[in-house]
Amino acid sequence: MIRSRMLKIDPPKLLIISLLSLMGVGTLLLKLPFATTTPISWLDSLFVTTSALTVTGLSTVDPATTFTVFGQVVIMCLIQVGGIGVMSFAVLIFIMLGKKISLQSRIILQQSLNQTSVGGIIRLLRRLFVFALIIEGIATLLLAIVWVPQFGLVKGLYFSLFHAVSAFNNAGFALFSNNLIDFVGNPIVNFVISSLFILGGIGFTVMVDVWKRRSFHKLSLHSRLMIIGTLAMNIIGMLTIFFLEYNNQYTLGPLSTVEQWFAAYFQATSLRTAGFNTIDLANIESATVLVMVLFMFIGAGSGSTGGGIKLTTFLVIFLGVGKFLKGQRNIVIFKKTLRDQIVLKSLAICVISLIFIFASVLVLSITEDTSLRNILFEVVSAFGTVGLTLGLTMKLSAIGKLVITFMMFFGKVGPLTLVFSLAKPDNSKIKYPNEEILTG
Repeated sequence: MIRSRMLKIDPPKLLIISLLSLMGVGTLLLKLPFATTTPISWLDSLFVTTSALTVTGLSTVDPATTFTVFGQVVIMCLIQVGGIGVMSFAVLIFIMLGKKISLQSRIILQQSLNQTSVGGIIRLLRRLFVFALIIEGIATLLLAIVWVPQFGLVKGLYFSLFHAVSAFNNAGFALFSNNLIDFVGNPIVNFVISSLFILGGIGFTVMVDVWKRRSFHKLSLHSRLMIIGTLAMNIIGMLTIFFLEYNNQYTLGPLSTVEQWFAAYFQATSLRTAGFNTIDLANIESATVLVMVLFMFIGAGSGSTGGGIKLTTFLVIFLGVGKFLKGQRNIVIFKKTLRDQIVLKSLAICVISLIFIFASVLVLSITEDTSLRNILFEVVSAFGTVGLTLGLTMKLSAIGKLVITFMMFFGKVGPLTLVFSLAKPDNSKIKYPNEEILTG
């Protein structure tokens, strides 16, 4: 009876219900007495659970000192499930149990992974899971080179595994109270962690496409756009942060030239929803804040572990504006034409996201005693599931915590998924005459 009812639920609604259910389980686990060193409130437990499951990284308490090893392992498991996808893990369990995957389950999985068709979805899921385990395993061994000598074998391996999982899934949780600031000049930590969240943020579909075709010209249009866009965003971000902050005595100023470039590169790539930081963000310049907000809003790639409106969404809107200014009829890139429906969908994602961000900033500007720049940064960071903060997270009021919790959830499920789950389908066949209105 329950299963038959579940099958009648639309995929967007089922995805949201599954995520909410797991949020409830995680909240209960983190509220257990042996999960924390000191008791935390139910609201803080919900906040951290949501942050981990949505792979954001914001936390109202210090994960390094507040949670026991059990609590940290719960957070790590929530990160892994949230990164790969709640429905993906559910299907993987059914596969391991030898159960047959129904068409409805495949459709739900297609929605979860943001794929265009159901065909080959189970094969894609297997590859993604194996790929994630291999990458996280290799990264753990590389990070162990730094942390095993520093903390010993067991603790060093544990720290390496936790940060590998957190980085690959773009979560941004760290077991150091100041995140990764102490490792600003460490090349292994910088390149391993940044490589992990770049891979996780570029999207599973792109990684599989590159593995199968192994030639840039044979890649799908989506993959080529993601690779070029990611490279351009990272370079632009690195140069911008470097030149805006290199004289700032609270961020890049005291560092050596090599460390300055390390920090600028790391922070630029981390803006793609990773949430790690190697510099003190509370004292960055206002111009840098604006650049970071834009990058966090754009976010990572579709079908990735990251959030935001997605890089391809931004590129489609950007190309659409260019098409209008040039008087072109269609968007053509790499000798491929994009349908107008894709442009409309991208605009819808952007507009809905901006509406929710504006509403959240408005509420927090009433409830929180801090500057507008701190509020805007916090809200966009939550929406983009980035996890960076200018120091506001641990000072949030109860209402502020609820607003940011919702924005993390909203950023994870996606604007259209949330709206489609609430909207009623329009089955009307009535057509009305056209008429022009004045715009611009």
